[in-house]
Amino acid sequence: MRLTTKGRFAVTAMIDLGLRQNNGPVTLAAISQRQQISLSYLEQLFGKLRRHELVESTRGPGGGYTLGRKASDITVADIIVSVDEPIDATQCGGKENCQDDGTRCMTHDLWSSLNTRMVEFLDSVSLQKLVDDQLAKGMTVESTPQVKKAVFASPIVKTIRVNAPNSVFALGNAFSKS
Repeated sequence: MRLTTKGRFAVTAMIDLGLRQNNGPVTLAAISQRQQISLSYLEQLFGKLRRHELVESTRGPGGGYTLGRKASDITVADIIVSVDEPIDATQCGGKENCQDDGTRCMTHDLWSSLNTRMVEFLDSVSLQKLVDDQLAKGMTVESTPQVKKAVFASPIVKTIRVNAPNSVFALGNAFSKS
């Protein structure tokens, strides 16, 4: 099995959210900045996570995402499956007859057993455990969300004097005088 960036990024973003949700909704922009994940990619992932009710969104100022269930009730398998990440080590996608002649390949049972163990393992690891592991490693979580505020300078207004004709007729007259 190869876990793609989709699954890894989804789990990483959910850990980040789990660490910080006690301070209120967490913005995808903040997760993107901390985890170096594209904001548009996170928007796609969180759309899928929201449809599977793993996260809830709050709109408007001060909005963002919170967990849809307790972190202890969300497993890594839930996260990976919700972003359409297949957990499958077989070449055939788990079909019983994976050969062209309608039979199973010689290693089918091996890879199917591996699939079962992977799903069991990922289903045994809760998001809360991953959050606790990060905290145990010394991860510090800011008490208030740090959002970079945009600084807007007042626009500088300069009048521009154009010494050019303002119509086709004036342009023609300007050329005829030259």
